[in-house]
Amino acid sequence: MELDRWLSGPRNFRRRPALWLGLLAGLTALLWFWAYAMGTGPARSETLVYIVPGSPFSVIERTLVEAEVLRPDRRFRWLAAFGGYRGQLKAGEYAVAAGASPRQILQLLASGRTVRRQVTIPEGANLYQVARLLGAQQLLAEESFVAFAAAPATPALFAVDSPTLEGWLFPDTYFFTRGQSKEEITAVMVRRARAVLDELLAEMGNDVGLNRREIMTLASIVEKETGRAEERAKIAGVFFNRLEKGMRLQTDPTVIYGLQSFDRRLTRQDLRTPTPYNTYTIHGLPPGPIANPGREAIAAVLNPEDTDYLYFVSRNDGSHHFSTNLREHNRAVNLYQR
Repeated sequence: MELDRWLSGPRNFRRRPALWLGLLAGLTALLWFWAYAMGTGPARSETLVYIVPGSPFSVIERTLVEAEVLRPDRRFRWLAAFGGYRGQLKAGEYAVAAGASPRQILQLLASGRTVRRQVTIPEGANLYQVARLLGAQQLLAEESFVAFAAAPATPALFAVDSPTLEGWLFPDTYFFTRGQSKEEITAVMVRRARAVLDELLAEMGNDVGLNRREIMTLASIVEKETGRAEERAKIAGVFFNRLEKGMRLQTDPTVIYGLQSFDRRLTRQDLRTPTPYNTYTIHGLPPGPIANPGREAIAAVLNPEDTDYLYFVSRNDGSHHFSTNLREHNRAVNLYQR
């Protein structure tokens, strides 16, 4: 009623054209702003956009424009301010949908729903190969991760008794996000390795007399020597037999690791080249793992096959010929390797 009287009174609304114009202008501006906020963006397909941690709003806006998911427009700043998004946008990698509106982009960045990148570490991969996999997914710089994982002071950060983190980057499928630190990513893999070892020790016990580092070291050698599940416990048994007799392990994968020559065949000179990992020149186990063993290789070390074998040689089909004496072994070497 009050509104009706005001509109029909002596100072009725029809005699105030400025109010009409102001209202029309305000409505037009509102529609102009709303059309922008809800309008279709320029992205023609889903686009990955990475927001660097610590980026101010101006850098975030520029990143979105450069990724061609947002057009340059001052209304984006207004929308962020009026919508309460400024200061709420989170760093990380986002999958911006095709045609996403400015409002949808702001909602996505405020939600923190970042892209998770899948990394599958195969059994027997060494830390250099793990670094390559992480680098391929743009999660960490390859050289930086190697330097960190191989640094003598790093294992203590994760309560690991080992010269490096080799052996403790457990083979599994992981999901990481860009922007996670090397410490965060490493902690996930090391926790998994420790959990698996703890589970196996609780389940199988430790009757072999090795400490945790030695278990993982021998498991890594078993892992590198065979890909056949049925041979792991037998090969572990061979190594225990050799250790008990004071024989050198004489296993090629340790030589390869010590020389970091992963892409060529070994020579006789390589076998004579002294390194801390060359089990042709040292007695006992090397100082630490040479790769990252999987669950089955660790289990094989905790429950080795009781056997008289002291030697084995590859048949070149993934399997091995096992021998109890050197004469038989040499015949097998001549048959399969020469």
